[in-house]
Amino acid sequence: MPIKILSVDDEMDLELLLTQYFRRKIRKGEYEFVFAHNGLEALTMMVKHPDIEIILSDINMPEMDGLTLLAKINEMRNPALRVIMVSAYGDMGNIRQAMNNGAFDFATKPIDLDDLSVTIEKAIAQINYVHEMQKEHTQLESLKGDLAVAGEIQQAILPRIFPPFPDKADKLDIAASMTPAKDVGGDFYDFFRIDDDRIGFLIADVSGKGVPAAIFMAVSRTLIRATGIRGGSPAECISYSNKLLSDESVDCMFVTVFYGIMNVTTGEVTYCNAGHNPPYIIKGTGEVKALEMSKDPMVGAISGIDYHDCQLQLDKGDALVMFTDGVTEAMNTANEEFGEARLEATLSKTFSKCQDMVEAIKTDVAGFVDGAEQSDDITVLALKRL
Repeated sequence: MPIKILSVDDEMDLELLLTQYFRRKIRKGEYEFVFAHNGLEALTMMVKHPDIEIILSDINMPEMDGLTLLAKINEMRNPALRVIMVSAYGDMGNIRQAMNNGAFDFATKPIDLDDLSVTIEKAIAQINYVHEMQKEHTQLESLKGDLAVAGEIQQAILPRIFPPFPDKADKLDIAASMTPAKDVGGDFYDFFRIDDDRIGFLIADVSGKGVPAAIFMAVSRTLIRATGIRGGSPAECISYSNKLLSDESVDCMFVTVFYGIMNVTTGEVTYCNAGHNPPYIIKGTGEVKALEMSKDPMVGAISGIDYHDCQLQLDKGDALVMFTDGVTEAMNTANEEFGEARLEATLSKTFSKCQDMVEAIKTDVAGFVDGAEQSDDITVLALKRL
């Protein structure tokens, strides 16, 4: 598309002069000129031709002078519009005022058309830059909207109805929360019924941040859930998931996973910890104890790994609290981490419900960071035998 230039001048000779000098660019479709003879006509032409991007305006004109026209143009707030003021060399006071009021450049009469041509080319370069920035801004706004929708979808695929198993409400209490550091996150949690007595549950943390982590999160969560519902042991589920994820891994992404199966009648828990933070057991007596550190690696990094099952017993009143490193590694403005000791202090408080426990962890972390930017997803899953 040609650059459309509006010339505003009450001297009729200028119209012929410009069309003659720039005839080659006009013929090639690079420039298109429209003309007005005072400020009022110029405003009318701008309404008729909203794609005008360069204005060559005389300062001294009848009915509406160039300085008044410049003020009207400024009110339009068009960042791509460039105004070049034209006046006699001896009129430097008005030229200076025009420049102070936002004119792009100026030319003096008699006009040096070679110099004006350079000025126009310079204006076009800036106009193109503004258009490119506007295009990128539009793309960013679109991406931002897409990310917001993706974040809503991501939250929607995580279980959000508590208690999740009404028929087991007298035996089991579960609560969970995932707060992403960005629009979308790489953490996730899940729980599902395997049979009448067994409940599968897991928490996981994908390497990386943002969109790649979110996509890998969705794939991992779907795969582990679909495999776990079949009823195999946690080690079998994680081994199978690892094979599929590592065979298709992109950019060496991986996920740490703690996956367990609980018999809600007996309180027996079989679990497999694939490189994840050791959860805490909170005894009915109030004792807080971390499980042993995992010896099995994360999922999706190395194919052919054999994972192992472990067992623990939850007595009535005992709780199992799982979390991602976004909790313990949350930093305040002094670059201090929340750490395990503060988490254990929070868990040592008395809670009647898992939801209260999850909210207490989030509240204590938020109070500790005291407004510092969240650098990692914060996810907590609490399970209690009633």
